[in-house]
Amino acid sequence: MNAAMRLVRALRDPESVASLDSKGWTALLTIARAEQLLGTLAHRLAGVAVPENVAAIFADARTNAEYQRRTAQWEAECARRALNDYSGKVVLMKGTAYVAAGLKAGQGRHIGDLDIMVTREDLNAVEAMLLEKGGWEWVKEDAYDDAYYRDHMHELPPLIHKERDRMIDVHHTILPMTARPKPDATAMLADAQLLDSGLYVFSPPDMAIHCAAHLLADGDMSGGMRNLWDFHCLLDEFSENDSGFWETLQSRARHHQLWGAVHLAARLSHDLYGTNIPQSWDIRGNSDWQFKRRLLVRTGWGTQSRPLTRLAFYIRSHLLRMPPLMLARHLFTKWRKG
Repeated sequence: MNAAMRLVRALRDPESVASLDSKGWTALLTIARAEQLLGTLAHRLAGVAVPENVAAIFADARTNAEYQRRTAQWEAECARRALNDYSGKVVLMKGTAYVAAGLKAGQGRHIGDLDIMVTREDLNAVEAMLLEKGGWEWVKEDAYDDAYYRDHMHELPPLIHKERDRMIDVHHTILPMTARPKPDATAMLADAQLLDSGLYVFSPPDMAIHCAAHLLADGDMSGGMRNLWDFHCLLDEFSENDSGFWETLQSRARHHQLWGAVHLAARLSHDLYGTNIPQSWDIRGNSDWQFKRRLLVRTGWGTQSRPLTRLAFYIRSHLLRMPPLMLARHLFTKWRKG
């Protein structure tokens, strides 16, 4: 068995860990930690009989996940307070959105930076409030990097809080402006759903679409096993609660020019995590095996194998973000600046 498949199998079928020996447990825990899925695994295996030393590791992981959940919610509240005078919608994204909305995808999840989205027209006002009222400050001191973010990316240059040392990324859409797909950020904001806190999260189809885009249309798929698990949980929960979810998801994904990413993510989630998807969606793509190969690069030591595959996806990530000529200029500029 591919080493990384141990983690896939444990998440998909928690009872399967009964066959693990000490070496198997070491590999599973090491890979889960490397993929930032240890808290998720601990949650999934709650109630399953595990060795005593593993139970202690899982107890620590659950404690840490709860700490991250509370910290994420506090960071969101701090952002809300700093933006109290802002009249537009502030939409939580990724892990913070999952825990704030009480979704399965947030259970045990590792959460890093706070990601929010506002309308592009209000970026300057929102940034000023965070800097002046919230205590955040700029991270990117290089003028070229700052200009690159503001002119071409889907977010402002990252900000870090001067006291709490926590990052916030302020988005105005979900993919770089130079990317080929052009998601309808206005529609995403219009359909965002209000939480009791006064903050918002994306609608169920838009949340799943953003997850698929983050996994497959914006980056080299680092952390892909965690992101695909997010997608699996979102599809599982949303389809269970809404019989028309699949039709809405497909229509919405086409509207955002991201049906290809959503369809591929659904197939990968079905193959690896056993996600129930419509039969008409279960059509193999010629390149599916390459994406699965990229996802499953972890060895039993937690290191990454398949360097050529990772390099190919690294190059792909840059080509997804910008046209070749622009990419060449960007890479040359970065190389010249050292």
